[in-house]
Amino acid sequence: MSPGEGGGGAAVNFRKRSKRRSNNAAGATKDQPQNHEDSCYYQSSSSSSSSASNYESKKKRIRKKKGKGNNNNVRGSSKRFELMSYWELPEYMKDNEFILNYYRADWPVLEALFSVFRWHNETLNVWTHLIGFVLFVGLTMANLWEVPQVADLLGFFNRSTFSAAANVSHNFSAETTNFVHDLKQITSQEMNNIASPGDRLSVALWPFYVFLAGSMFCLLSSSICHLFSCHSHPLNVLLLRIDYAGITTMIITSFFPPIYYIFQCDPRWQFIYLGGITLMGICTIITLFSPKLSSSKFRTFRALLFASLGLFGIVPAVHASVVNWGNPKRDITLVYEVAMALFYLTGTGFYITRIPERWRPGCFDLAGHSHQIFHVLVVMGALAHYAAILVMLDWRSTLGCDINITL
Repeated sequence: MSPGEGGGGAAVNFRKRSKRRSNNAAGATKDQPQNHEDSCYYQSSSSSSSSASNYESKKKRIRKKKGKGNNNNVRGSSKRFELMSYWELPEYMKDNEFILNYYRADWPVLEALFSVFRWHNETLNVWTHLIGFVLFVGLTMANLWEVPQVADLLGFFNRSTFSAAANVSHNFSAETTNFVHDLKQITSQEMNNIASPGDRLSVALWPFYVFLAGSMFCLLSSSICHLFSCHSHPLNVLLLRIDYAGITTMIITSFFPPIYYIFQCDPRWQFIYLGGITLMGICTIITLFSPKLSSSKFRTFRALLFASLGLFGIVPAVHASVVNWGNPKRDITLVYEVAMALFYLTGTGFYITRIPERWRPGCFDLAGHSHQIFHVLVVMGALAHYAAILVMLDWRSTLGCDINITL
């Protein structure tokens, strides 16, 4: 081959290579997101893929630092406690593949504790239930100290107030008077057992405080679980079990006040319903203590198990409606209880379906994802149930047993 031919061939090859580069560049441009809806996914996936490629080298550097025994350097290293992507997580922490970034993993307990004041994808999960816990502590204290203005926090929903020792409002007194007048068919012996509108009967408050204690335990255990489950695999499993026990305890204790007060004049039904829900709850806790059932694969099973516990309440609810058919406060109580059921069931739906992060992965990593919505709805459901119990207490402390038509 002559020098001239060789030079011409090199020029042709150079032009071909240039053309291939331009085609590749065009293809890369074509792959970029074309609208805002895809931007969350592309930004998250690009940053996550690059960080995933460096994951092993990061782990080696961290192990090397640990091997030197210089704890101060490890603690002071900002890289050691950086937030990471879903692909960098240990397998035991991979629960929701639609939340792509801002994870914590293998953090010391002290760092995990102080992360309550940092932004990560568990921050709002911690605070939604932590605020709910503080709220229920305040309500408990207000009722123990008999501060009706604080105890009746839900007065904007209904004007009826809770107080076993407070005076009955004028409206409720009028309603009670009309109700007693309508019961003129009741025998004189039964009428003697009905308290007059101005009198207050002694009512046991322990079922009410059982519900408040169960709610506080659930909300606090949930906050602790979301805050410290990033520490290690053994602690993660332990806290998840406590969290499931807290949810079950809240469901069980929610049954105590309505069943106790509605069936106070018929202890047989108290025993049947409270014994049944308690036994179901204990079996649920034992079942969920299995490490296998704590994995994300059984997420739907856990949600259905909790939902079945709640749906058990349909039977005593129908029974209570018949027993209290003439109760003037029946409709108000039912409205609150239906609201509670809707809040809980809607929250469970978000928990199972993982909406909205399923629709736009990466866009709801910090705020607005399904578990945060679930937490808010749980607190709202507990408050609705609290309001229903206030009405039951006010009614039971005003009227005697024999106005009930027991089955």
